[in-house]
Amino acid sequence: MTFTSEYEPFFQPPGWIVGPIWVVLYTTLAISFTMVYEKRSEFSRPYLIFGLFFTQLALNLSWVDVFNSEKYLTSLLMLVFMIIFTILYAYMTYSKVKKASQLVWPYIAWISFAALINTAYYLEAS
Repeated sequence: MTFTSEYEPFFQPPGWIVGPIWVVLYTTLAISFTMVYEKRSEFSRPYLIFGLFFTQLALNLSWVDVFNSEKYLTSLLMLVFMIIFTILYAYMTYSKVKKASQLVWPYIAWISFAALINTAYYLEAS
């Protein structure tokens, strides 16, 4: 199933706002990661947390390529849900550093919103 640019969900934000949102989200993620890194001695498996962080980052960056190049909606949906799973797992492990875990909330909300948009595209195309 492929993406067509003819359809756009009514709740999709305008393109001009997406860039600034990502700047804020990546900034909060970097701050959160730094906070966890500074407290890494409190975690039994700190490298798992770092692996999760970089895995979700790689998945997120690959989403852009899949969306802009291949435009396969099934792949996009699977990728978004993999990102959500990875973020939630990281969030649960970040909970030892409360402020760091709170900084992840906007990212979780934005990715969940992206999942809704991707689902709308998928349903429209099917």
